[in-house]
Amino acid sequence: MSSGELLNIEPLELKFPFELKKQISCSLQLSNKTDAYVAFKVKTTNPKKYCVRPNTGIVMPRSTCDVMVTMQAQKEAPPDMQCKDKFLLQSVKTVDGASPKDITPEMFNKESGHVVEESKLRVVYVSPPQPPSPVPEGSEEGSSPRGSVSENGNSNGSDFTQVARGFTERPEAQDKLAEARALISRLTEEKNNAIEQNSKLRQELDLLKREGNKSRGVSYVIVVLIGLLGIIMGCLLKKT
Repeated sequence: MSSGELLNIEPLELKFPFELKKQISCSLQLSNKTDAYVAFKVKTTNPKKYCVRPNTGIVMPRSTCDVMVTMQAQKEAPPDMQCKDKFLLQSVKTVDGASPKDITPEMFNKESGHVVEESKLRVVYVSPPQPPSPVPEGSEEGSSPRGSVSENGNSNGSDFTQVARGFTERPEAQDKLAEARALISRLTEEKNNAIEQNSKLRQELDLLKREGNKSRGVSYVIVVLIGLLGIIMGCLLKKT
């Protein structure tokens, strides 16, 4: 936390969980320590890369204001995941009842005699949470596959290089996943077609069975009629 005479700033490092082709945001909280209205302005060394909302504003006495900083989607990972971008937050007392519309660039001009507080903020890239990976062959039991961590708590450069390489390979995994989904969809469709064909064959088989039963019934009736006709003919022959 930066503790100036006008504003407390939390945090002093803008930490972005870096991911390729994805917008990432983090927030700042400005706390007015005074009984006066305080105007602020946020500047950056790379304005095309970041969007700050609001980049200017008023913090009322003994109140807070949240500032959202959004990093535009990046196509490439920086070397060793290091970022040289910086932000500058300027603050100055203003008149009571002032609104953001009353803010002018002249208010932050030191040469005009204004007392302007300045706080520098740096940008830090951190790797996003990763799923646990199996222990590689040859590693000692109980040891972690992760890289070493320096005394100040930051991972070494080789770890960041591996993370960056993993980001660049991620689209290939997405392509393979899409192919697998397409294969599953095609197999499911073929299975449904096979079930439908099987149902049609069963219906045709039942129909053939019914027609066969009808034809056998007709043959039986004909045999009975022929027998009766033979009996009648025999009786007539006896009478003659």
